[in-house]
Amino acid sequence: MKANCWTGRNSVEVLDVPDPSILSSRDAIVKVTSTAICGSDFHLVDGYVPTMEKGDILGHEFMGEVVEVGPGVNPKLRVGDRVVVPFPIACGSCASCRAQLYSCCENTNPNAGISEKLFGHPTAGIYGYSHLTGGFAGGQSEYARVVLADANVLKIDSDLTDEQVLFLSDILPTGYMGAEMCDIQGGDVVAVWGAGPVGQFAMDSARVLGAEKVIAIDKEPYRLAMAASQGYETINFEDTDVRSALLELTGGRGPDKCIDAVGLEATHGASHVHLYDRAKQAVRSETDRPHALRQAIMSCRSGGVVSVIGVYGGMIDKFPAGAWMNRSLTLRTGQCHVHRYMKPLLGLIEQGKLDPTRIITHRLPLTDAPKGYDLFKNKKDHCEKVVLTP
Repeated sequence: MKANCWTGRNSVEVLDVPDPSILSSRDAIVKVTSTAICGSDFHLVDGYVPTMEKGDILGHEFMGEVVEVGPGVNPKLRVGDRVVVPFPIACGSCASCRAQLYSCCENTNPNAGISEKLFGHPTAGIYGYSHLTGGFAGGQSEYARVVLADANVLKIDSDLTDEQVLFLSDILPTGYMGAEMCDIQGGDVVAVWGAGPVGQFAMDSARVLGAEKVIAIDKEPYRLAMAASQGYETINFEDTDVRSALLELTGGRGPDKCIDAVGLEATHGASHVHLYDRAKQAVRSETDRPHALRQAIMSCRSGGVVSVIGVYGGMIDKFPAGAWMNRSLTLRTGQCHVHRYMKPLLGLIEQGKLDPTRIITHRLPLTDAPKGYDLFKNKKDHCEKVVLTP
């Protein structure tokens, strides 16, 4: 089969690889009908997430048709079912899964010892996201093996299109969780750093949850225009001092809730600040550039909430712990517990309260995946989100 593979730092190629097969009784094989390129895929391609190996199949946002099931799979899941696959792999029975902390599953990462060394405790397995998270083949491919399939798919029984439900695999639940962690109250002002796909969905979710005003912060005019088209305020951090603008928009108090939807490869509007962290990251004296996180903490009103859904992978420098502690800020974060949100969000899509398709700008065949990575990473042709069709 064809699959999009990591072939080295800043290099992906579509290669011929062996078809997946049933390796455990609860596995299923899915014929992928739609898959997508995620912004966090670039943390792998750019070399910031360790343990990638040449030939690893990328992709953790995918859906398709079940074509084979193992003998131990619950009979409710059958060949021919149309399913969306969440990016974290959950066992469904450990303490974390019982608490609905599915991305912290204690049983699905066969390389738990590696992640434990880096994070202190192991995390769940993740499709197509390095050997740190289990080395599972991803879904930017013609077929994919789904592990513990009966606990790790959402069946789609309606006639909704792939594009309407594909993002239930990751970025829609991630954006929603970012907003939910804010405990939004009526009248709240919510500022979102990053107007990429996850940031756009965090904005939409904040509005659904009752925010009075939503503010998008980014440097790409086309992304800010996309946010403005939905009625959100916008700030371009390249030509505006973000904290000052936020104070002006909030009567001097700062946003009630702040969402970091950027993560470890953030850019700062001041070149000298950006170069400082870029240089430290390049020599690995810190692994992540925390510009957005720092700015969110410093901008949030006292007693507010900072929600972090942008991916961080290691260590950061100059974390503003004093501002966090002395101003009674609440910091909440986590890889998304996707399983918890898939059915409720499917309901919101069916009701017309959320439209995931609005962020799709490019549709390409799987064979053009390298082109899609180039468009997305380098923000060419106003690229916001790429959907691939095998």
